[in-house]
Amino acid sequence: MSTTYIPAELRRLVYERARGRCEYCLIPETVVLVSHQVDHIIAEKHGGLTEADNLALSGAVCNKHKGIDLASIDPDTGQIVALYHPRRDKWSEHFRLTGAKLMPLTPIGPVTVKLLQLNRAERVEERQLLIAAKLLPVY
Repeated sequence: MSTTYIPAELRRLVYERARGRCEYCLIPETVVLVSHQVDHIIAEKHGGLTEADNLALSGAVCNKHKGIDLASIDPDTGQIVALYHPRRDKWSEHFRLTGAKLMPLTPIGPVTVKLLQLNRAERVEERQLLIAAKLLPVY
């Protein structure tokens, strides 16, 4: 599958709107080795358009795990639940940072945390280091 061209002006808008942080895990691009990516929230394969309302800044690790997924199965209920959508959802309504772990607050939280592997040991350790260095916003 080919990658759609995203004009520089649109990329800049996405980057500035996200303040240079991954919109899923909030890690700033300035502290990672691989640049963040402009990602289609709803993949083109599912009819998502290349426009500001369907684009998010995503860290390479989050983007790899999200892929083209729109939803996942809630580990507690077995129900299909939509993933966190950076344009429609407010991060602080669905997640809370407790120490360095992301704690889900709504049904969207657990499916997103699980699918994007946001509380995998190395991701938690990464957040611990960033929090200690005051490089990660605390919500």
